[in-house]
Amino acid sequence: MDRAVESVDRGIDRERVQELYLSTLGFSGWQLGNASAIAAEEFGHPGMPAVRVENACASGGFALRMAVDAVASGRRDLVLVVGLEKMTDVSQARRRYWLGVSGDTEWERLAGLTFAGVYGLMAARYAAEYGPVRDALSEVAVKNHANGALNPNAHFQKPISRDQASAAPAVAAPLGLYDCCPVSDGAAALLVAAPETARQYTDTPVYVVGSGAGSDALAIQSRASLTRLDASRRAAEEAFRRAPFERKDLDFLEVHDCFTIAELLALEDLGVARRGSAARLTLSGATRIGGRMPVNPDGGLKAKGHPIGATGVSQAYEVFLQLRGGAGSRQVRGAERALTHNVGGSGASAAVHLFSTEGA
Repeated sequence: MDRAVESVDRGIDRERVQELYLSTLGFSGWQLGNASAIAAEEFGHPGMPAVRVENACASGGFALRMAVDAVASGRRDLVLVVGLEKMTDVSQARRRYWLGVSGDTEWERLAGLTFAGVYGLMAARYAAEYGPVRDALSEVAVKNHANGALNPNAHFQKPISRDQASAAPAVAAPLGLYDCCPVSDGAAALLVAAPETARQYTDTPVYVVGSGAGSDALAIQSRASLTRLDASRRAAEEAFRRAPFERKDLDFLEVHDCFTIAELLALEDLGVARRGSAARLTLSGATRIGGRMPVNPDGGLKAKGHPIGATGVSQAYEVFLQLRGGAGSRQVRGAERALTHNVGGSGASAAVHLFSTEGA
């Protein structure tokens, strides 16, 4: 939280922050009740309103959405969004339990189905409907590890080869070790301000010009399809409804690639690739930095890591860096418009935001 304040170009008085949204699953049960009060206290402003937001892995995206709504309504001028999760200080057995609490308990978890198993089913069905997908899954992993190697904040900062990804030990067929995001600790913070307020602190603000959210059935057997996430589709449709640009105008995307198949599904659900074409698009090199539609230049969940409550917030942080030209060796050249996509659980919740260097 100190860095969120210190990175503002002209500094900021903490007392001017009017509200705080804390995004966290509360992994391992560290503080399930009133964690937001601790965040306000640690920020040094315990008197301000503080709210904890929990929407599984999409908590960060929904916390950002609430902050944007608070500012857009005129109710607040300056809001702090904090995402955090500490996931590595518990046993493997407890990790598996907490990683499963965001899925359907009665029909999935008690039957032994894990999140890797859920996404393995999605990948297998995708291959059955659209053809072989192994090479595309491996390309997602290779690309995101290459991007993570350029990100000093990434969990994994080591490139891998296509052969390594394809030959990795199986986790939930057809997904292997390199198809799965890691269990990570992490935190991220954002300041959301009204445009006139933002210009008091910086000459180069980044504008949120679209926001959308959606939901779907929690259990996958209750959904219309295993090869699309309707929550993501609904969120994207809402975000673009009043946006000042179209999908083709995006310069890059930050999507929720908890598993490599999730990146392929996201490209189709968000409407930047036709149904069944994401594998071909990925294998063409279009989603690499320097391609026509870079995806996850920070390494994504796959390489940057997935500290659940922090993920959606960190996606927006990457957009902030990229649109201000501050992403270093992973900079997307000429980036002016971007999208973030944050999914809860196996697709029951989703938040999509659009960003621009120019206001709406």
